[in-house]
Amino acid sequence: MSTREVQMSPVSAVGLVASREIGTRLKSKAYRITTLVMLIIVVALVVVFKFIGGGGGADATVGYVPSAAQLAAPLTATAKTLDQNVATQAVPDQAAGEAKLRDGSLDALLVQDAQRVHVQVQKTLDGTLKNALTVLAGQVALDQQITGLGGDPAQVRQAMASASVDELPPLEKPYDYDGQQLTLGIIAGILIYFSLMLNGQIVAQGVVEEKTSRVVELLLSTIKPWQLMAGKVLGIGTVGLIQMLAIGVVGLAAGLGFGVLTISVSAAVGTVIWLIVWYLLGFFMYSIVFAALGALVSRQEDVGGTTMPALLLVIAGYVVGISVLPSDPSNTFAEVLSVIPFFAPTLMPMRLAMGGVPVWEAVVSVGLVVLLIPLLIWLAARIYRNAVMRTGAKVKLSDALRAA
Repeated sequence: MSTREVQMSPVSAVGLVASREIGTRLKSKAYRITTLVMLIIVVALVVVFKFIGGGGGADATVGYVPSAAQLAAPLTATAKTLDQNVATQAVPDQAAGEAKLRDGSLDALLVQDAQRVHVQVQKTLDGTLKNALTVLAGQVALDQQITGLGGDPAQVRQAMASASVDELPPLEKPYDYDGQQLTLGIIAGILIYFSLMLNGQIVAQGVVEEKTSRVVELLLSTIKPWQLMAGKVLGIGTVGLIQMLAIGVVGLAAGLGFGVLTISVSAAVGTVIWLIVWYLLGFFMYSIVFAALGALVSRQEDVGGTTMPALLLVIAGYVVGISVLPSDPSNTFAEVLSVIPFFAPTLMPMRLAMGGVPVWEAVVSVGLVVLLIPLLIWLAARIYRNAVMRTGAKVKLSDALRAA
């Protein structure tokens, strides 16, 4: 067979390598088990959140004897103003209420009369519930003072309830960050972080494996180095995308199905779409770099050291995201980093899931990564071509860039 007969187009060559990678990875028992375990963990976490959340149940249940019945409604209303959900329950007498305290049916018991707040507990009074009871005690004392001065406590409470602050229009349009959106953003960043770390390392390890087994020499007799590198990145990226899609869809379906996610379906789907977009952008950007760096070494134990500089960039964006954004979603430092290509794959999807990102920032962030990828392909292809056939000692990056 002549050399002419075995030549193929660049697209066919890249597709051939990608197909080989996809087939090998999908048949891998480790890949299947890992994916299954991750799906089980996602569903299990949703179930745990469902039970922890309590489906909107009361934060505390307070019983009251007949003589303290007038305090029941004001306590519920007071707790609501403090963002608490306190349920009240009538008991026939103090003895019956204490029995419910002992068996855990009640968290506290209002006893004696409604002139003061007298509370009985089994051991200790919860601090959050104590705040509500303290405010209630203040209201009771105020009502008594108003009555003593000849006023009507009901009219005073009505006047206080109708009082409001005249708020002028803000200088900048605010954005209300929903708690569930914040959570989705963090989850999106974590998924992308682990995917980049795992699949990026797989690319580098695959390059080294082919170098040490001499398979690369057979492949490069038919296709060009950059085609081998591109096919490997494309194949592993596709397998990672399948895994990411499975986790995103199953997690979203479980969250909506169990009622853990109460945000709109469009917002949740939008988060999954951005998750996929940024996974693809981040994976191709970093995997190209990992493939080039992997070509510099010939031993698996050297992969971690040579890819560490790139991994540190991934880690930096992830750390900033999970440490800064939950408490300060509009942090300026995080906003700036999320536009810089090497930090964007982990930071920008977090911000997009949380909401409030200007359209121009999202467009610029995506655009910069898209513009950077061709430059990285050219640079990585040069390193890969000049280093992948050299075994033994680690190839210096400067030598790989200078070699003909």
